[in-house]
Amino acid sequence: MQRPPGWAGRLALTAALIAFTPIDERNLLRGEPTAAGVRIFYAPKTDLEQVDRQLIDGARRAIDMAAYVLTNRGVISALSAAARRGVRVRLYLDPDQAMRQQRTSGEDSLAGLLEAPNVETRFKARTTDMHMKAFQVDGRYLRSGSANFSFAGAKLQDNDAIVIESATAAADFIREFESIWARRDNEVYSRSAPVSRRP
Repeated sequence: MQRPPGWAGRLALTAALIAFTPIDERNLLRGEPTAAGVRIFYAPKTDLEQVDRQLIDGARRAIDMAAYVLTNRGVISALSAAARRGVRVRLYLDPDQAMRQQRTSGEDSLAGLLEAPNVETRFKARTTDMHMKAFQVDGRYLRSGSANFSFAGAKLQDNDAIVIESATAAADFIREFESIWARRDNEVYSRSAPVSRRP
């Protein structure tokens, strides 16, 4: 078939315009979807603590967690075990968790986790809640959803936990996590003093 002169140039220009067309920010769902394996679990039918523990137990390099509530002893124990086997664990927590860790003790408590090697912790400043309930594992898995990392959130309340197996989804979360982790008004947990102002 005879192609009209200049067709290749016009095709290249059209492709370039499509590639650089800005996303319509009024309709966020029109962007390209993330290709992913998605599993959704519902409590109390499913024990969401077991979902979280299996993800954490499989970590080999890094876990980044943003948590409004982190009181579930099973999840805390799994995070502590991950840190002991050399996984870098970063926790970004609501400021109310700073008060909770001061009232608890023992290896399976939040206070014990914060003292573990390979664990870094920051608390959001007391402006608004740090309300996320999400973590990434090894840049491969993202866990999100409505369930807090608490006994009630995992076992009693009507909640969901969404596990996304996608490097793209995990990378998006990591970018957001790095942004909130770097806030200048964060409180940085120090093993020498429970909470210290970030310089």
